[in-house]
Amino acid sequence: MKKCLLVILGLALALSSAFGQQLIGVAMPTQSLQRWNQDGANMKSKLEAKGYKVDLQYANNDINTQIQQLENMITKGAKVLVIASIDGSVLSDVLKKAHDGGIKVIAYDRLIMNTPNCDYYATFDNFKVGVIQGQYIEKALDLKTKKGPFNIELFAGSPDDNNALFFNKGAMSILQSYIDAKKLVVPTKQTEFTTIAIQSWSSEKAQARMDNLIAAKYAGKTKLDAVLSPNDSLAIGIVASLKNAGYGTAKKPYPVLTGQDCDKANVKAMIAGQQSMSVFKDTRTLAAKVVEMVEAIMQGKEAPVNDTKTYNNGVKVVPSFLCDPVFADKNNYKALLVDSGYYTAADLQ
Repeated sequence: MKKCLLVILGLALALSSAFGQQLIGVAMPTQSLQRWNQDGANMKSKLEAKGYKVDLQYANNDINTQIQQLENMITKGAKVLVIASIDGSVLSDVLKKAHDGGIKVIAYDRLIMNTPNCDYYATFDNFKVGVIQGQYIEKALDLKTKKGPFNIELFAGSPDDNNALFFNKGAMSILQSYIDAKKLVVPTKQTEFTTIAIQSWSSEKAQARMDNLIAAKYAGKTKLDAVLSPNDSLAIGIVASLKNAGYGTAKKPYPVLTGQDCDKANVKAMIAGQQSMSVFKDTRTLAAKVVEMVEAIMQGKEAPVNDTKTYNNGVKVVPSFLCDPVFADKNNYKALLVDSGYYTAADLQ
């Protein structure tokens, strides 16, 4: 019986391939964040428009589920796997199976670590994301000309996400000199990555940490001038904490607060003056680039890359394509997000 099923599966795959319906597996971490829904949907639609069959799976931030999904994609005969990993350090075994089956792997947005079997990486320039956030704080507080000091608190992303390190390093490449010069002061003295990192990019954990920071140093008259948040899920938790602590009045205005992804809730928060900015990584751009990479691979060519030095996964430097991020704030969000068709005006009401 098992042999018959394998024969039937093989015939089905052969027929699918004969009619040009090569299978591409797309593994996304979760549907709980808006950005991953958009990434997955954009990729699926663009790949299908090129004539590919797409197996799009979300793993609800469960590592074992994602591994099982990838194994199923391999069994179904996927030719390329596009993977936004939950934990980029635990996929070595399943990617060995992919490699042994001649399947190419593109790490999507998050670098897959500690394996030789990650062929390409497609992302935005993650160091530049942090630089943009640091520069926004620098300009908003006018750090180049004002003496200060200004009080700032620092947040970082999930410690199991390699991107979080790049975001933090980029931001601190701008902010550290001001901290050293005491123009920027961290009253809680919490600056180390391991201390400020928020596991799983959790809004709830970010809110809880911000609650603790406020209770420790800002319950009195100490002013909070800025908060470095590397992404929108953390920022939304930080805003909730600030609201609960009475921020948002003339006497107690919101601090400068950064973010990333331009999620709808966060754009609304920008419009309301609760969040200052969010780095915009247009998933349409990244999805289009990944489709180009898939097309090249399927034609037996090398995928297009523009970086062969930066992203070492612990085993090899992974050839990468880095798209350029920009930022949105209340002054330019309409042109950047609405006029471009990324959102409708109604989405942000």
